[in-house]
Amino acid sequence: MIRRLALLPLAFVFALSGCRQPPGSRPAAGDDIPIGLYGSLTGSTATFGQSTKDGVSLATEEVNAAGGVLGKPIRLIVEDNQGKPNEAVNAVLKLIQRDHVVAVLGDVASSLSIAAAPVCQQNRIPMLSPSSTNPKVTEMGDYIFRACFIDPFQGDVMAKFAFKTLKMKTAAVFTDRKNDYSVGLAQFFKEKFTALGGKIVAEEGYQAGDREFKPQLTNLRAANPETIFVPGYYTECALIARQARELGITVPLLGGDGWDSDVTIESGGAAVEGCYFSNHYHQDDPRPEVRSFVKKFREIHDGRTPDAMAVTGYDAAKILYDAIRRARSTDPKAVRDALAATKDFVGVSGKITIGPDRNASKSAVVLKIEGGRFKFVQLVAP
Repeated sequence: MIRRLALLPLAFVFALSGCRQPPGSRPAAGDDIPIGLYGSLTGSTATFGQSTKDGVSLATEEVNAAGGVLGKPIRLIVEDNQGKPNEAVNAVLKLIQRDHVVAVLGDVASSLSIAAAPVCQQNRIPMLSPSSTNPKVTEMGDYIFRACFIDPFQGDVMAKFAFKTLKMKTAAVFTDRKNDYSVGLAQFFKEKFTALGGKIVAEEGYQAGDREFKPQLTNLRAANPETIFVPGYYTECALIARQARELGITVPLLGGDGWDSDVTIESGGAAVEGCYFSNHYHQDDPRPEVRSFVKKFREIHDGRTPDAMAVTGYDAAKILYDAIRRARSTDPKAVRDALAATKDFVGVSGKITIGPDRNASKSAVVLKIEGGRFKFVQLVAP
């Protein structure tokens, strides 16, 4: 997922240019393995960061309970970036320069991963994003990885689902124009939908933080689409759905993994019933990896069901710890090389292989909101 990357203040440009550690500056190996995690623990999309932290923490607890990695416990160090690109840079600088982490996990929002990735790349510290889906993230350098699918795949999934499964021939698109995640996902959806033979009959835009969408929705209604693709975040999609229903728009809305939050159902209510979105996993998947994870998570979190961000956080942490084990070293370059060699890792979100572009090849699921919950519709292989 991605939010628009704001221009960094000049101070951060200078900070970035001088942040690389000189050779030999890392401290001698200690009694534990320091791993950094940065995310939006506060701010408008705090559920993403909090869920990721819950998943990473559970993975860390399990690994440490089993004896750690290379005979040492993992020490997880967490920084809140408040959902701001400049704070993401600050967070990673602290983790690398102050805490001397050997690797970094994070972020969910691709804009925050894009902001912080150059710091990791310049310092040659591997960074693994659990769920940043914009293609630009891993283009930041050969030390930058992700454990999730990317938006071209996600856009294809929803376009094929609309055209082939739902048999829809026309669609409208409602995009958050200040959000690169939304803009990119909309682009890939449109390209695939039209390539299949579908027609985009209308397009409108909004901006994160908006509360009034009826003028744009009125324009979309006039085009009489069979569906409306809304590739945004839960912070707006539920409100968009409510206002669409108030205007008499009854067609199903489609979305991406940015819809995945209890807030979507809590805020959207009846308005989001019958809507669909792509995601990383589903809680009712019968695979033992899913059943075991969901059971443990619910026990720890008073019965709360883990969302996809908790799952991708868990998988990313397990992939990283497995890479350190396979590297037989905490040397960042050795860890980087082991991450790059990850193949057929069995995670909660599916089987994961890191390709030569440092992107994960893995499946996606399509979910339907029905009866006040997310229900599995289909699995789509990479």
